[in-house]
Order: sequence, then structure tokens, then C-alpha cells
Amino acid sequence: MTPGADNPELMRKLIVERLVGATGDPRHVAEAARATSMRALPALADMFREKFASPVMLDVGDIDIVRLAEVKPDRDAFDAIVVVPGDRSRDALTMRLDARALSLLVGAFFGGDPDIPPPPLARAPSRIELDVATMVFEAFAQAINGAGARALGLRLPIPQPLSGPTDFKRFVVRDGPGVRVTFTLGVGDEMGELTAWLPQRVILETRAVAKPDPAMEQARAVEWHHRFSEEVKRSNVEIEATIPLARMSLRTLAGLQVGQILELSDTAQTETKLSVRGRAVFVCEFGKLGKHYTVRVRQPFDARQEVIDGLMAG
Repeated sequence: MTPGADNPELMRKLIVERLVGATGDPRHVAEAARATSMRALPALADMFREKFASPVMLDVGDIDIVRLAEVKPDRDAFDAIVVVPGDRSRDALTMRLDARALSLLVGAFFGGDPDIPPPPLARAPSRIELDVATMVFEAFAQAINGAGARALGLRLPIPQPLSGPTDFKRFVVRDGPGVRVTFTLGVGDEMGELTAWLPQRVILETRAVAKPDPAMEQARAVEWHHRFSEEVKRSNVEIEATIPLARMSLRTLAGLQVGQILELSDTAQTETKLSVRGRAVFVCEFGKLGKHYTVRVRQPFDARQEVIDGLMAG
């Protein structure tokens, strides 16, 4: 049964999408697709660590606004393709593993040497290779689908992947505006690609218009604030200890001549400012311990008090 057959509004959207090619704002579509892909990465990384004997590097590559007609493969391609239906579309998610990625994944699954990668497939995938492709497609579909109100509504488990000239000859593609997400899969120095296509309407209806949960957003903000603070605290910065020489007016400063000798104040030998990236943070005392010079922190630097002291001295 065609999705939306009992829903006139959904049928109207399908017809407009098919004939007119109605699209969303390209920027919103790309942002929604990137957010969906980035949210899927942690779950996918866990699956690859658990299922594969050799490490597989995973990342999100290009995100492009496309027409879904480009999904149609060449009849003599050696890729594997799966079309996952959803509540909003019979082709809510289409995924394609290229021949290079499929051979790398099979090698990694069975513990092949990552330094000696297998060559790309030069024939239609075998039954074992399609089983590995099915496992990978299923993991990607679950991760991209998500959960709760923001779920894409994919119907899982996924159907049997398509491969070979016979399947691709009968493969019918429904055209319309879509978004293409390229995931890179790496084993050793070799890289392959898993490409995902989604209709723009599907991803916009579930991602771009979904209202964030205030409690969840607050929790996420606290988490990122804590994480960011910890990362900043572990950062290395260069500190400088300087000894102020004296105070003088701009007129006196403008009258300085080459070779002129400046006298140090009585406190110049002891008063020191500790600075980080040009900003004073502590007032310190300069001293000596044995053969080493030392700086002892006396109090936090107060910029307002510094201005007041300057005015009083003036």
C-alpha cells in the first residue's frame, strides 16, 4: 500500500513533490541533514567497535542538495543498495555501499590485515558480502532514524539489499528533491563510501520543524558547559611576570630621548604582575630563593583598583 493513500494532505504533498519538485530552504535542509548525521555517529562507532575485528574509521563527508533520480545505479555496478520505507514515504532512506567500502568492511569484519587492504569488488557481491552489507545498512538505518518525536519513522528491520545487473535493471527510482549525505569508511589508508539519500520533505517534517525539549536543551547546555570548562582548564597557556618600572604622564613619555636613563621606584624590585595573553591576573612579589628567582602570588589583580591608584598617584 502506498504511504498516505488514506491521507489526502500527504497524497497532495507527494504529487507536488513528484511533479513540481517543491523543496525546502537549502540551508535548512543541509543543516537538518548534518545534524541527523552527526547524531548518528556515536551509535555507529559503538557498533563498529563491537562487530568488527579490525578498526574502521567513520566520518561524515559531503552533504549536497540533489534530485533523487541520481540514486539509480549503473546496471554493471558492483555496489549494494537498500531502500528503507517509512511512515511518510516508501523511500524514506536509500543507502548505497560502493565496491571499495564493501570489500574493506568484509575484510575488517573477518579480521583482515588493515595494512594489506583487499581490492575493490570487480563482480556482484556474494552472499557473505551481502550479509555484511545488510548488517551495516541496518546499523545506519537505526542510527539515522533516531528515537522519540524526532524519529524519521523508518520501518525496520530493513529489506533485502539489491545488487547485480538483474536487481539494478528492475530498480525503479522515484524522482524528487532530496539531500545526499556521504559517510566515509576507512580501514588503514584506504577509504570507501556509504551514501545516504533522503527526500527533503521527510527530513524537514521530522527534523527542521521539531521543537526542542527545554529540559533536554538545558541539560545539554550544562553538559557542554562542564565539558568545555574542563577542556579549557587542561589547556596550556604562556604566563609572563613583569616588573612595572614607573608611572609617568603622556607628556613625559613623549619627551623620552634615546639613551635616557629611567629610575626605578622603591617598590619596583618587589612588585610584579603575572599576565596571561597580555591580561594581568595576579599581583605578585619578586624575590630570590637560592640561585633561582621566584614570583610569589600576593593577590588577584583588580583592574578597577589599578585605575584608582593611578589617579591618586597623578
